[in-house]
Amino acid sequence: MDWKMPDLGEGVQEGEILKWLVKEGDKVSLDQHLVELMTDKATMEIPSSVEGVVQEIVLKEGAIAKIGQTLAVIGEEGGEKTVDRKETIDHGPQTMDQKQKEKVYGPQSIVHGPVLASPAVRQFARDKNVALNSVAGTGPGGRVLKEDVEEAIKKGTIDYGPQTMDQKQKEKVPSPLSMVHGPKEERIPLRGLRRKIAEHMALSRRTAAHFTHVDEVDMTELVMIRESAKPAATEKGVKLTYLPFIMKAVLRALQKYPILNSSLDDATHEIILKKYYNVGVAVATDDGLIVPVIKNVDSLSVLDLAREIFRLGEAARNHKLTLDELKGGTFTITNIGSIGGMFSAPIINYPEVAIMGLHQIKPTPVVKDDKIVVRQMMYISVSADHRVVDGAEVAAFVKEVIHFLEHPGAAFLELV
Repeated sequence: MDWKMPDLGEGVQEGEILKWLVKEGDKVSLDQHLVELMTDKATMEIPSSVEGVVQEIVLKEGAIAKIGQTLAVIGEEGGEKTVDRKETIDHGPQTMDQKQKEKVYGPQSIVHGPVLASPAVRQFARDKNVALNSVAGTGPGGRVLKEDVEEAIKKGTIDYGPQTMDQKQKEKVPSPLSMVHGPKEERIPLRGLRRKIAEHMALSRRTAAHFTHVDEVDMTELVMIRESAKPAATEKGVKLTYLPFIMKAVLRALQKYPILNSSLDDATHEIILKKYYNVGVAVATDDGLIVPVIKNVDSLSVLDLAREIFRLGEAARNHKLTLDELKGGTFTITNIGSIGGMFSAPIINYPEVAIMGLHQIKPTPVVKDDKIVVRQMMYISVSADHRVVDGAEVAAFVKEVIHFLEHPGAAFLELV
């Protein structure tokens, strides 16, 4: 039987196959994890809903699987292997050498007879001037999918139909990306988390009207407070960084300027003001940037925040984050201070409307009380969606953050 992509809920429509945990011929049991799948929500392992033997893996690693699409064929033990969907034509008797050759699709796989394909795929093929009967279908029953046409075009294994005069007259210019490359170049597939990051960042850039505001803050007083608080935190087994303090300052500013703690519903053209404060913290991992979300920041102390930041950071680096820990954010902070650089213009974590970038704290000569003194200075930058937030509001928000960081009172000493 066809083992299909299940409905994963949470509005998930598709996922990328990262890794198959079984191979063809393996016996599988009920609830055994068969494949590792990445969606736009989380990475998860999908369990089998049946028992039997894996007769065919239909979608390979790196493919995008949609809800209801066949991932693999699982049959009874000892049953005949399902016919490979890519081998639908009888080419006559083969020699031993021919049988051992790897089978590829090409014009020799032309289907003689009706081709299974949706009207949209047929139109797409016509637009590309591709003869559908020269494309090997990977859908159920050999149905030709849009991805099959695109793959065949990319591999150059299709048969082009008759050209119109306009098409013949077009100058054929080879794509720079399709040219032969020498040994000084390496091609890395855009897969997994890197692909999801690329898709999400491109969506944010296409949708939100980005602008960035930059200011600097004198962290000298907070540096001293953190140093005095570190022993108490260490006794409780907590690594105390600057981030929990900054998060508290951000909270106070969000409470005063709630428009930055909102999102825009593009479908209904409504601004949604959030009355809760869930702050995402960008974490660099070997696979890319992940943004776990710290929920209800207003109910946590500095020490509580420090614990949660450390816990979620470790979970992100060890691929242990749950779906709930990755969703529901209302504002995001990205910290590149340990790397250096003056300031950055971070991309908004859509559908949020603002993101704050933190930078290096370093001793800097500044004028204070008409004297040049050395202070611990840091740049902060905020990128916001100009469709929702005005520049003056962002500037006022940043000034509020600066006020709390430069005048850290008793509120920052809530370490219990």
